[in-house]
Amino acid sequence: MSVENKGGLVIVSEAACKAVIDRESAFSAVESVFAAMARGDAYNFPVIREAIGYADALYGFKSGFDRAGKALGLKSGGYWPGNEAKGLTNHQSTIFLFDPDTGKLRALVGGNYLTAVRTAAASAVSIAHLARKDSKVLGMIGAGHQSTFQLRAALEQRNFEKIVAWNENKDRLGNLQAIAEEAGIPFESVEREQLGAEADVIITITSAFEPLLMKEWIKPGTHIACMGTDTKGKQEVDPALIAAATVFTDEIAQSITIGEAQHAVAQGLIAEDDITPIGDVINGKHAGRSSDDEITIFDGTGVGLQDLAIASVAAELAVKKGEAQQIEL
Repeated sequence: MSVENKGGLVIVSEAACKAVIDRESAFSAVESVFAAMARGDAYNFPVIREAIGYADALYGFKSGFDRAGKALGLKSGGYWPGNEAKGLTNHQSTIFLFDPDTGKLRALVGGNYLTAVRTAAASAVSIAHLARKDSKVLGMIGAGHQSTFQLRAALEQRNFEKIVAWNENKDRLGNLQAIAEEAGIPFESVEREQLGAEADVIITITSAFEPLLMKEWIKPGTHIACMGTDTKGKQEVDPALIAAATVFTDEIAQSITIGEAQHAVAQGLIAEDDITPIGDVINGKHAGRSSDDEITIFDGTGVGLQDLAIASVAAELAVKKGEAQQIEL
């Protein structure tokens, strides 16, 4: 999307992003960029993500170019696990947008809120296109900051009648319960085995480095959005579960190297060709779910193009609505 900044630099704060971007606009931006990726109209550059050896932080860059949407840029930032104790969000990032015609910096956009809503939008897109239409029970694995965004977005995709949730620290489930009560949906804290037995749709959103869901716990027809694994070594589900499911992803290259599928691929349980870009489903090239008994998994690794797409929308809307700052370079 173009930003009419009259040659200057547009600055969009976290507050401005919250003012102009809602779940509907996030869903549309993410769905569109997944479709563009599958068509070959947009591509991500290799991810840089490293432990910096200070503050236990992970820091890196995600970047890419959406030729269709004219979005060129990068997101710089990472994960600082000690931030919560300081009253800050653990994930910290900023998105840089450049003019694809000239290479000139055109916008600086706060990335914290947008990362949360674009990640939630990705799982919501997967639910919209892959979950059974009659899904009634939503399962949540994880209750951190991102989980609340995930839950709100997921509730808009199906007529869920119950929410079951698990978190290692059960005291943190209160945030999810509050959303359930706000939506008028029964909420229950359960063990993981029960969650797998009951849930029709499951979202995993943790920082785990070991499987939290085992294959034998999952009932036929379940859709699982694995949203926490975005680094080599991270893991949320049993590799045997990946092998038993039909696997979709945002980007195959990331799925097999830093995503949830990395472990099943490394063990030879599945191959790269067994994974389908969700953009193929959005574009009608792949049918998606083929039966009510099929287990589907969305390996949401998080791609730079998601950030660029939603930041471009945020910058455009912020300028139009007078929420952006503009300066001359």
